Amino acid sequence: MFTHRDWGIAFSLMAILIVAVIVLSSLNLSLPGEKAPQAKKDSTVIIPRRFGLALDSFNVTESVIQKNEYLASILELYNIDKSTIAKLQEKSKYVYDVRKMRAGSQYTVFSTKDTLNKVCYFVYQPNAIDYVLYDLRDSVSVVTGKRQVTARLETASGIINGSLYETFQKSGTDPALAMKLADMYAYTVDFYAIHDGDYFKVLYEQRYIKDEPVETGAIQSAVFSHNGEKFYAFYYRPDTTDAGDYYDEKGRSLRKSFLKAPIKFSHITSGYSLRRFHPVQKRWKTHLGTDYAAPQGTPIIATGDGMVIESDYTGNNGNYVKIKHDDTYMTQYLHMSKQAVRAGQSVRQGQIIGYVGSTGLATGPHVCYRFWKNGKQVNPLQQTFPPSVPLPDSVMSRFNEYVSKQQQQLNTVNMGVVQNLSMN
Repeated sequence: MFTHRDWGIAFSLMAILIVAVIVLSSLNLSLPGEKAPQAKKDSTVIIPRRFGLALDSFNVTESVIQKNEYLASILELYNIDKSTIAKLQEKSKYVYDVRKMRAGSQYTVFSTKDTLNKVCYFVYQPNAIDYVLYDLRDSVSVVTGKRQVTARLETASGIINGSLYETFQKSGTDPALAMKLADMYAYTVDFYAIHDGDYFKVLYEQRYIKDEPVETGAIQSAVFSHNGEKFYAFYYRPDTTDAGDYYDEKGRSLRKSFLKAPIKFSHITSGYSLRRFHPVQKRWKTHLGTDYAAPQGTPIIATGDGMVIESDYTGNNGNYVKIKHDDTYMTQYLHMSKQAVRAGQSVRQGQIIGYVGSTGLATGPHVCYRFWKNGKQVNPLQQTFPPSVPLPDSVMSRFNEYVSKQQQQLNTVNMGVVQNLSMN
């Protein structure tokens, strides 16, 4: 027979059991012997899309523009009538010039999933990121867009073995980064005189589409060691309203009044020398210029701002251009296949003034670059030029903090190893 005490214990145990069930249920757990409740499945279906179009709604054909193919000829292959093509080309004038379409570029065709297989959209990709979408439905239209891109901060480094371009190739890094590096240092490093043992470290932006690398972005900071001297470069914007530029560790702009060379990415066949065996005249003679070999037709650029004072031809110089930069400096560019400027014309630094050739006394395509200072011809590679306007004192404190962080990151870069860093 139960006593009052027994009933009290029983009620207490029952209360504890009820509380336990409630707690376990709230935690999504189960009692021994019970099946755990099943979580509801997410019913959301992710539909793959490209260029904003649902891929499962169309038959999708991808191809590459072949030589001598054009927008009209491609669309005709898909049974698009001439009037529609003409209307599309007319509307495209205000969005994207169809004459810029190049062989080797990709295009994608979206057509209906029925027996008609009627083309609804044609998408042209001038590069991996940008695209031009031609809507071929009832209301013909043309729009441009960009694929979704993510950016990551990555590093590249290497010890020079051969040329800069070859070193990047051997390390497995996109050689396009070598071009960006050479352009950035065009005022401070003579890339035609670098040698084995020089090295570089670079922090740069790599762009991805769905984890596939598609484009090398801007260089954030770098150090290039040449002949034991370190050349730093830091991209910095003094103010959010100003365009950024590259500065050295002391806040001095890398830009100077003269570029180091009149052409990009070539090889010096004959450096500056007071005595050189002339390859045509077959005798030793003074050679006060620097020869840069390059393929026929390679653009030659003005190394500084100035006025063209001569654009002419002589038997020795071939086609040449001479520029007066100021009362102190003049430059001359010889053996061109043809000139691109005339006497009396003002030119800007980096402007194309002619093209590499082998006119005059030349055994092969190259440009002989000559440099005058105060009326005397000198070696341009040994000249030191002042930088353009440095950073103002008001921003130097913030700049120094930025440089310190960037140098710390550069110091952690392992030579010859590609690293991924998080983008801030």
